[in-house]
Amino acid sequence: MLLAIESSCDETSAAVLDKTIVLSNVISSQLFHTDHGGVIPELASRAHLQSISAVVREALVTANINETDLSAIAVTTEPGLIGSLLVGSNFAKGLALRLGLPIIPVHHIEGHLYSGCLEDSSVEFPFVALVVSGGHTSLFYVESYSEYQVLGSTRDDAAGEAFDKVAKLLGLGYPGGPLVDALAQKGNSSAYSFPRSMLHDGTYNFSFSGLKTSVRYFLQKNFHEGVPSEILPDICASVQQAITDVLVAKAIRAAIETNVKSVVIAGGVSANSRLRKDMNYRGQKHSIRIVAPRMSFCMDNAAMIGFLAEKKFQEQPEVYSRLDFRVQSASLRAKRT
Repeated sequence: MLLAIESSCDETSAAVLDKTIVLSNVISSQLFHTDHGGVIPELASRAHLQSISAVVREALVTANINETDLSAIAVTTEPGLIGSLLVGSNFAKGLALRLGLPIIPVHHIEGHLYSGCLEDSSVEFPFVALVVSGGHTSLFYVESYSEYQVLGSTRDDAAGEAFDKVAKLLGLGYPGGPLVDALAQKGNSSAYSFPRSMLHDGTYNFSFSGLKTSVRYFLQKNFHEGVPSEILPDICASVQQAITDVLVAKAIRAAIETNVKSVVIAGGVSANSRLRKDMNYRGQKHSIRIVAPRMSFCMDNAAMIGFLAEKKFQEQPEVYSRLDFRVQSASLRAKRT
């Protein structure tokens, strides 16, 4: 049995896995950040301190096991908010030391990268993965559980960040992605035209800062006294379509050009209804299988951390006895092998 802990941002999560079977996946979200319009790092780390013991306890109870049944511990170490990562990392280290267990440090984005395999073991390597969230938007060519390449990443804002910033401009609140998605489902995605930056540039990179600026100028010119409620769905649908058009086009093109059979979409934005619908449509058109995790595996969660940790531990169990690893906020290097 493996216990995994995830605390990279504003979700405190713990999961128990029996090999790669998820027995529990407890997630405690810090909803109070909504009042601040974004995640406050200091408040996030304090909230992790207050909840981590209870979250881990609940994960063990739900899985119907005791601490003594554990054979290893996994924890997210990067990237993320340093204070939040330290809470999860230090808790995991203390538990591993007390129980005499190996501990497996896991990269948060790598966890998302393989989250599509959590429930669908039939996903074959190699595949293309689109990891898209509030802090990250990248395309990967994935060859195995230990080897992958970054094909492209955002040059500025992540897609989720663009959703949040547009939502703020529209006065919708935080987090913006789900709010924009909900309104967009009632609107006309062709009502307004917003830029699709780097759509035809021939690379796998992304840029969403121009979209945010375009929306700001559009609102200043046309709705400087506020957006009427009946117009909001059309604006949200048009913005959402602009974002998803770029994500879908580049992911499908990457799959075609690398000659893979599957595309995995992961990260918080992979829960977006338009992204899933358009990705499935384009995938069927090109005979490419689209794999998307269930909603609880799209958000930050410990199950994905535990799944990858189990794969790492199976390959090299002898290397995970050290407790001197550190947390860091760095992102993935251009290539990882």
